[in-house]
Amino acid sequence: MLTPDEADRIIRAQLRALVVEPRPLLQCAGAVLREEVCAERDQPPFDRVAMDGIALAAQAVREGRRHFRVQGLQAAGDAPHTLADTAHCIEIMTGGMLPRGCDAVVPVERITLREGEATLDDGLEVAPWQNVHRRASDAPAGRRLLAAGTVLNAPEIAVAAAAGRAHLQVTAQPAVIVVSTGSELVEPGEAILPHQVRRSNVYGLVAQLRLHGFTRVADDHVIDDAVTLRRRLELHLATHDLLVLSGGVSAGRLDLVPQVLAELGVQKHFHKIAQRPGKPLWFGTAPSGAAVFGLPGNPVSSFVCLARYVLPALHVACGCTPRAPEAVTLAAAVRVTAPLTSFLPVRLVRGEGGALFAEPCPTNGSGDFTSLVGTDGFVELPAGPREYAQGFAAPFHHW
Repeated sequence: MLTPDEADRIIRAQLRALVVEPRPLLQCAGAVLREEVCAERDQPPFDRVAMDGIALAAQAVREGRRHFRVQGLQAAGDAPHTLADTAHCIEIMTGGMLPRGCDAVVPVERITLREGEATLDDGLEVAPWQNVHRRASDAPAGRRLLAAGTVLNAPEIAVAAAAGRAHLQVTAQPAVIVVSTGSELVEPGEAILPHQVRRSNVYGLVAQLRLHGFTRVADDHVIDDAVTLRRRLELHLATHDLLVLSGGVSAGRLDLVPQVLAELGVQKHFHKIAQRPGKPLWFGTAPSGAAVFGLPGNPVSSFVCLARYVLPALHVACGCTPRAPEAVTLAAAVRVTAPLTSFLPVRLVRGEGGALFAEPCPTNGSGDFTSLVGTDGFVELPAGPREYAQGFAAPFHHW
């Protein structure tokens, strides 16, 4: 069987890049940038005043002058004034262009203004360019500010706006559908018989996708019938970029998903990974280019496989650069008995000094999704049998 890392490589090699679309800047939050954004002008575009106060020539202070006639007021957005001579100063506001003839700003808290004259505090020294944000000190005109593949969070949106960009080329939201299979499943709110179970996996999986910024997520349910399953999956393959199937991928007589997908021309790239939980994971691609993940029906397995494989695959298809998961330290010893990679749910806690630790929250089997309440994700532990001591650093995957 494949290892998780081998499965990663296969998935990424088969993914189709998603469509790129232009989008107004205010609608780009959370999107993936698919072009470069360069500085429209020098950043800042002029010598920018960094504090309210007075602008003056620092040389005058070094020569002993402590009193300056206030020549006038220059607000942010005003065209720059010109200093009459070194005996004068200009009252200035934060964000304004440094007046011509001035090379320093003294903050308002360090001066006394009386009858049109500014007096510096005793002992105050003034150096050239103090409290001035020099032109192009952040970035010269034309420098790349944002690279393709950048996720557009609040700072990136502000940078794009400062570069004069009203629209950006970003990855279009992928069309995703989560399909549950199984005749035993009953919707929440409907009457249920003793031998039936609630259709709960899909609700968690859809929530997981939406919490990661994927908004075009639909869901469907199909009973254990090959004809019905084929008809519904054929439609979904033609209308979605990615299918997530929950259940029907193991080796039972009614695990119909692999057979039906093969009949629909979906190419299987792998089935089963040497991991626990989630061993029966299925992955393939359709002639349309849609990616298909067949997740095991047990809820813990489904949630783990979505976080470990499906979400990273979606980010890569959106144009993001894959990033290695962060490492966290085990807060308690853990024993792995199976010769498989183990995914262990954990709760993140802060230790003394602020260090981050992973507190193990083992489940009562892969059907025990109630044990996931309050957990933050899971750690990935190498195959056993082996005991991992408290303090062992393991890769951590957020839900």
